[in-house]
Amino acid sequence: MDDLLIRPLEPYDTGEAAAVWWRSRHAEGSLLPAAIHTAEQVAAWFAEVLLPDAQTWVALDDGRIVAVLTLDGDDLDQLYVDPDVAGRGVGSTLVDFAKDLRPGGLALWTFQTNLRAQAFYQAHGFVEVRRTDGAENEERAPDVRMTWGNHPEALTRHS
Repeated sequence: MDDLLIRPLEPYDTGEAAAVWWRSRHAEGSLLPAAIHTAEQVAAWFAEVLLPDAQTWVALDDGRIVAVLTLDGDDLDQLYVDPDVAGRGVGSTLVDFAKDLRPGGLALWTFQTNLRAQAFYQAHGFVEVRRTDGAENEERAPDVRMTWGNHPEALTRHS
């Protein structure tokens, strides 16, 4: 995907970006717990929370949004790639983009069931620092904390 364009999320993008998030979360074999919100609620969240309160970017291929990246401070908070383009390097491009924006380090959460995401992030230099029972996330699903670079949590690894 040589012609991939990455730009900030704009108000007119929120519906399309939310649809990419939704398709990714519900793709066959996604290994993710089901979303606990409706597609309409996710679209509202994009418009009312991610757009004004977070740093969110979209990746476009031929004018179509194919991925979404959100950074919340030094947390890689959201990274979802449309299943139609998965495996073509879009996610890797966005991780590299996030690293460029946060050269001091990044941290993220992924679900323990999402072995594919864990392997993806490990291949990009992230290391596991702890696991939880999921009591603190909306889905109540066990998760994994991973860090990259000199993120402060990398210095305090837990089992």
